[in-house]
Amino acid sequence: MKMLLHICCGPCSIYPVQYLREKGISIYGYFYNPNIHPYTEYNRRKETLEKYAGEISLNMIFDNEYRLEEFLQGVVYREANRCLICYSMRLNQAARVAKKGGFDCFSTTLLVSPYQKHGLIREIGEAVGNKYDILFYYADFRPGYREATVLSKEIGMYRQQYCGCIYSEKERYYRGEK
Repeated sequence: MKMLLHICCGPCSIYPVQYLREKGISIYGYFYNPNIHPYTEYNRRKETLEKYAGEISLNMIFDNEYRLEEFLQGVVYREANRCLICYSMRLNQAARVAKKGGFDCFSTTLLVSPYQKHGLIREIGEAVGNKYDILFYYADFRPGYREATVLSKEIGMYRQQYCGCIYSEKERYYRGEK
């Protein structure tokens, strides 16, 4: 089976890639993350993934356009649903690329984080897979999250402190007036 694996960042790719390879699945990584802000953060995550992919011989496809405006236009005035919109944008694009590239299925490393909305990711992935007539490969990668976190720290991999969007950055750092 040949899979296109949407990858949000290097640390989140560690366990899913290991898990899928152990299952005998041929993986191509796909970096498409228009939600990441600022651009310096986007580049740092991309560079970290490029380096790690090279170290583990993971074939990668990088969408080199920084499409922040598309993300912002999608979520403005819909901030309460920003995660749904963000997941939809990324999974729709991954499914389109997977279908066009002749892959058997697609998945996402978003399924590794205990901080993401796991059920929503699965629901969107399956709906998008049906829309493009390509299998969304569901696996709960969360059991490998802690182990991958330790490994990413041991190898000195850049680890971000928020999901990437400007809203999560605000939630992370801004505590409001007391």
